Amino acid sequence: MGALDFTMTLTNNAAYLQGLTPEQLTYIRGFPLWSVLAWGLGTWGGFLGSVVLLLRRNFAIKLFGASLVGVVFTNLYSYGLSDFLKVMHGGAGAILFSAVIFVIGVLLLVYARAMRKRGVLR
Repeated sequence: MGALDFTMTLTNNAAYLQGLTPEQLTYIRGFPLWSVLAWGLGTWGGFLGSVVLLLRRNFAIKLFGASLVGVVFTNLYSYGLSDFLKVMHGGAGAILFSAVIFVIGVLLLVYARAMRKRGVLR
């Protein structure tokens, strides 16, 4: 879902973005480049890491690590350097959702490392 959200938002897909207010669209289009790159790294790193993990490749560990870096920097921008909660009308649910994404990312990294240790990944 994250990779889809990133792609549809970045390509300015009108059907996908139709539920957003003009203020929200302005906010999203105003992301600094570094936060867009972090968002892409977080979403696509997790997606590709999952695919590579299914292929039983060690590279999944690096992709999951990169994804976590992306998640951390995306959250830094969203919650620390911007008005994300105000503009996007988020609250505790948005914070909880971001925390769950982070925890899943950590668990995927831990799992991939455990599979490498067991010799499952090559």
